[in-house]
Amino acid sequence: MLAIIRVSELKTRDVINIDDGRRLGFIRDIDLDVVEGKVKAIILPGTPRIFGFFGRRDDLIISWEKIIKIGVDVILVDLEGAVDFKGGKIKC
Repeated sequence: MLAIIRVSELKTRDVINIDDGRRLGFIRDIDLDVVEGKVKAIILPGTPRIFGFFGRRDDLIISWEKIIKIGVDVILVDLEGAVDFKGGKIKC
């Protein structure tokens, strides 16, 4: 069964890492391969730095293969400890 979901609907769902249960935030953008017509990745905004004075860390880019389940309220991803918000190093 093929389900169609609008990008605007995806942006309202929390993204949760099933590895540690951490809430990663909401989708800000989607990386599309327009030639093949496929979603390559979802993009979440980076976390704020100290008290928000020094901007944000790099965006979190999660490849489509890391998405486990798209539910009614949340999107579950498996990053297996790849996200380190304190150090700002993101490997997805």
